[in-house]
Amino acid sequence: MSQSIPSLVPVKNEENVVADIKVDATGLYCPEPVMLLHKHFKTMAAGDILELNATDPSTTRDVPKFCAFLGHDLVACEQQGEQFTYLLRKGSE
Repeated sequence: MSQSIPSLVPVKNEENVVADIKVDATGLYCPEPVMLLHKHFKTMAAGDILELNATDPSTTRDVPKFCAFLGHDLVACEQQGEQFTYLLRKGSE
């Protein structure tokens, strides 16, 4: 059973965060969305914001674990229908 994310959930107490990079993982399934995160985070500077759009419900589990394991911040997440949107901030190296 997938976890449902209520609309516009700020994970950190931040507002008006704008993404430096947008990644479209709609239609992709585990592990592809996380593989895309790894690929893009390699080219990002610490503090940069990435927006991930996905349709795979497993991202509700995988994206927070990706952030926790690698020291990045999950700034916000949102679910609208079958679309999941995440804002992630790259941690320091």
